[in-house]
Amino acid sequence: MEYDNTLAEKGRRMLDWAEMHMPVLMNVRKKYSDTNPLAGKKIGMVLHVTKETGVLARTLKALGGEIRVAASNPLSTQDDVAHALIEDGIQVKARRGESQEEYFSNIRWVADFHPDIVVDDGADLHSIIHKEYKSLRVLGGTEETTTGVNRLRAMEREGILRYPVIAVNDAYTKHLFDNRFGTGQSTVDGLMRATNILIAGKVCVVAGYGWVGRGIASRLRGMGGRVIVTETSAVKALEAAMEGYEVMPMSEACRIGDIFVTATGNRDIITYEHIMNMKDGSILANSGHFDVEIDMKTLVEKSRSIREVRQNLDEHLLENGRRVYVLAKGRLANLGAAEGHPSEVMDMSFSDQALSIVYLAKRELPAKIHSVPTDIDAEVASLKLESMGVKIDTLTDRQKSYMMQWE
Repeated sequence: MEYDNTLAEKGRRMLDWAEMHMPVLMNVRKKYSDTNPLAGKKIGMVLHVTKETGVLARTLKALGGEIRVAASNPLSTQDDVAHALIEDGIQVKARRGESQEEYFSNIRWVADFHPDIVVDDGADLHSIIHKEYKSLRVLGGTEETTTGVNRLRAMEREGILRYPVIAVNDAYTKHLFDNRFGTGQSTVDGLMRATNILIAGKVCVVAGYGWVGRGIASRLRGMGGRVIVTETSAVKALEAAMEGYEVMPMSEACRIGDIFVTATGNRDIITYEHIMNMKDGSILANSGHFDVEIDMKTLVEKSRSIREVRQNLDEHLLENGRRVYVLAKGRLANLGAAEGHPSEVMDMSFSDQALSIVYLAKRELPAKIHSVPTDIDAEVASLKLESMGVKIDTLTDRQKSYMMQWE
């Protein structure tokens, strides 16, 4: 990627702004930079190349690591940030609008780095290393997303996982906040930027009621949307119903919804048949990691015409004469049509990442999926509360003793 000083200057301002709003990660950088715990370690990162990821990359470099970065989504890179990171001495191959071929080529470029520690978002890098770089010795890795952790657990079940991976997504200070508050706000942000429609009074269909779906549903309801949830899990569907949402199958919801948001981590959630039954003018967005939740392949093939009506918003004229509007070509709406999660919530997620990477660098672990150590989770939560000016009670010795008794 050819370096552009003008873009780099803008990217520096974006990184400085993010650092102001990521006090926990700044605290981690300050605490560990003197000891260089990552000295001599190569860190290969495939993440959304946003200003927040830039702050993480800067932090890992300050801890002594040599960093190489590629994008985990063809539409999520902030080009100005990528150029600013190159100026900081961080190797980057990423640009917004990558082709599928370029996307995977850049991921292989990270694998060619022979990283000691692999940091991934969606597990494409983990997958390529296991398929194509079988002789590569990796000390360990981390995984940022629900989708990626699911893929890695499948590898573990099949007995092919070759190195330890810390499931950062499963940390409380990650999924309870990043997935729910981060994706909830940034998805609605993407929807508003791409459409500028009024949410109030619209029928909003949210597919999936995991932590991501919960966050999106609550934000849409908070803006006056009439929210319907679709689910395959009886427990999650029951929870949604008891929290006041209408619950029904997609085959029914597709006929009455105005706005549809998928958040399941699975494929074929909105099929072409569903789309053909939608009202004229329906809006479709995806907040799952991969672009398979909406059947974009069939939609593109069978649309009578496709035109971009606004930035990141395509109009598809269907065979039945109706129109549907798709955000960011069915890719992650919160990154393709907006800037991703706010810095304040990524502060916790990337602090979990940084501390987990330091943890991996200091020890040898068995080749399986590992949870984020509870003391890391607790440290990140405490530092976040401190940065917010929030104080909490502490257990007395008597209370601790009481909790340890069985009688």
